[in-house]
Amino acid sequence: MVKNRKRKNQTRTAGSRPRREKKCSVDVILFDFGGVLAEEGFVGGLAAIAKKSGINEEAFVAMGHELVHETGFVTGRSDEKTYWRALRRRAAIEGHDETLREEILSRFKLRPWMLKIVREVREKGTRVGILSDQTLWLDELNAKDGFFRCFDYVFNSYHMGKSKMDTSHFEDIVEALQVKPEKILFIDDNEDHVERARHQGWKTIRYDNKNNFMHYIKKYCGFIDTSV
Repeated sequence: MVKNRKRKNQTRTAGSRPRREKKCSVDVILFDFGGVLAEEGFVGGLAAIAKKSGINEEAFVAMGHELVHETGFVTGRSDEKTYWRALRRRAAIEGHDETLREEILSRFKLRPWMLKIVREVREKGTRVGILSDQTLWLDELNAKDGFFRCFDYVFNSYHMGKSKMDTSHFEDIVEALQVKPEKILFIDDNEDHVERARHQGWKTIRYDNKNNFMHYIKKYCGFIDTSV
């Protein structure tokens, strides 16, 4: 977990900022990164690599997902070279590691309207965080775009050693946040991850498109401007 210590200290120090009425019905909102806060760069990048290599895109994307877990790259148990080496062994792809990774990283485009919601919610007193099955790429994307500063917490599987495929990961998050499970709202585009969180008692939103998301988020934070 990477924690925005400056902000966290400010929120817990008496008199450090004006009191604001907490208007969300939850205490913490956790956002997935790829597919929620940003466009899904991993899937798009893998599909682009497959297309350039002349192989089946759907099968290669599934293989890429499988190997990022199988190699331990997503949970920090191996490095990026190990991941690309495993993909090369399984599929006929070419290109240097740097070229392949750029196909992925270049497609993680932040959604300004989503970050606006993050800021609005945080200003009203609700803690916000990222809960992502990402590798060290998340840190590199932040170094370029500086979005960590918008959040109180960053829970990244690469640093925590567990992914959202592991139910106990959600239990660890509850312990770290020191909040009741039903006071957490989790937003993810992966139905399996959403279901695991829901099973732990979390409130959830399965992100599929902007219009549907705006409808559901207002049920928890009615002050949000749906015109963003």
